[in-house]
Amino acid sequence: MKDPGHLKDKLERKLRESKSKDRAFGVNVNNLFIKINDLAGLRILHLHTEQAADIDKGLRELFEEESYNLVEGPTARTWDDESRSYFKSVNIKTKASPSLYTSIHYVIKPNRKTRYTCEIQVRTLMEEVWGEVDHAINYPHQSKILGCREQIRALARATSACSRLVDSIFRTHGEA
Repeated sequence: MKDPGHLKDKLERKLRESKSKDRAFGVNVNNLFIKINDLAGLRILHLHTEQAADIDKGLRELFEEESYNLVEGPTARTWDDESRSYFKSVNIKTKASPSLYTSIHYVIKPNRKTRYTCEIQVRTLMEEVWGEVDHAINYPHQSKILGCREQIRALARATSACSRLVDSIFRTHGEA
């Protein structure tokens, strides 16, 4: 469930963005559960990157079986060229992530009278560790402490290296 403080902050950012673009604010009590996709969500954690293809296949089968509509995605948010290349090879769209965040996102909605959306995030355990650290210190507002920001960026790079190492271990084991 989305933290109430983070929801308030997100709505205030969207309001400021609407005002700066001279547009009407598009979120109201009637469409909150459609416009804000991450009020409730599910996070799927896995060990190594290549599991993402099987998870994607399983999710798509589940969506079809349960009559969920895929509203957005899957989209892999990543900053890493090797990750981007892998995701593209398994037909998952990519989106640049300047914050160094890495995760695959799906937005679904049920085929029901009550309208709402839900976000599903898929990431490795390594990426989850980075995300939890970043969210505790640097999100939704960037830390004012330069050292923390630099360390979080270094942690993202170390996370990527650890993910590659885990991927290599599983590839080597699979080949043996």
